[in-house]
Amino acid sequence: MLECVKLFADDPMSRPLTYPGRIPAASGVLLDDAYVPLRATAGRPPEEWRAGEEALGSLLARLACHPLDARHLVVAVGSNAAPSQIRRKFLDHGVRPVVPMTLADVRGIAPGVSAHVSRWGYVPAAPLETPGETSSLYVLWLDESQLAALDLTEPNYHRRPLDHPVAIDGERLAPAFAYTGRHGLLADAAGRPLRLTPQRALIQSLLDESPALRHLCGDTADAFVSNVVNEEVRAAVYRFFQDERRATHGREQSRQADKVEPRD
Repeated sequence: MLECVKLFADDPMSRPLTYPGRIPAASGVLLDDAYVPLRATAGRPPEEWRAGEEALGSLLARLACHPLDARHLVVAVGSNAAPSQIRRKFLDHGVRPVVPMTLADVRGIAPGVSAHVSRWGYVPAAPLETPGETSSLYVLWLDESQLAALDLTEPNYHRRPLDHPVAIDGERLAPAFAYTGRHGLLADAAGRPLRLTPQRALIQSLLDESPALRHLCGDTADAFVSNVVNEEVRAAVYRFFQDERRATHGREQSRQADKVEPRD
């Protein structure tokens, strides 16, 4: 129960500087306003994985939810790995938040930083190509209604089939999707794409590097969040990112190097 209290204490939409949100320590099932521990064991069919004291397949059937073979796998690199964020997104779209969430090894991508600001004030994640590296990321198992609802919450991303292996304890899962950014990735002063770091530190580092950005948004992360709620300020920051900090990285980002204005 304590774990659930911590996981659902807030979400990045309501507290932007907590982005990407409270990420669970281990696999589980988002079950309305609870997070049930899930033992995802390689070598056993996913239907037999244990959700609490019950087989995962039996749990979904008892709740009249879609079975695992009717679900799509989506790799989360940002706040979609936070139960509080997924719960809020689905409830806002009238979809029940019952979602298996399995921690998996994903080869070739890591959480980078998208070159835009959300309307809630945080600078969100986007996949960064990392050839030869493996990241520990959450995989969401979504039914059709959940997938459609999640698509609606991601106007600044394209949902693409992921051409990187996803595995649990060395056993590969079915092919997965990932949301890839439409706006490129932020880079450091040397042009190297940034890795996602805690939001307050990330925003402060961007401000510290740039007098122009401080002029637009203030000197602190709190001031940044307060100011970018204004649509005109947010648009100016977006233009600054595109003109001064944009990095295209890897073939996926190169394909998507359009300068489409953010839609959230």
